[in-house]
Amino acid sequence: MTADTTERLGPGQLGGAELGERATLVQFSTAFCQPCRATRRTLAEVAAMVPGVAHVEIDAEERLGLVRALGITRTPTVLVLDAAGRIVRRAAGQPRRADVIAALGHAL
Repeated sequence: MTADTTERLGPGQLGGAELGERATLVQFSTAFCQPCRATRRTLAEVAAMVPGVAHVEIDAEERLGLVRALGITRTPTVLVLDAAGRIVRRAAGQPRRADVIAALGHAL
């Protein structure tokens, strides 16, 4: 996962979903994306393991404006947000659980 800019996301951009107390894992998916399903499971498991971490999934096709604004070019793409909603890491493709946990270290 790579570092990103100081862009901030909040409930308005996340379809009303609240940020996690400590960090948020934001997943951009599409309906027919096979790796998105596995990514959903991985992120949900990590969010359940780490207190204060939320997982939010966004349908990229329904949120094209946000997808374009953030430069999302493929699904799944995962953004790791800190408690203030700043993007601290991002990755495209299906992440490994260890990589997600390591990326969370930059947000916590």
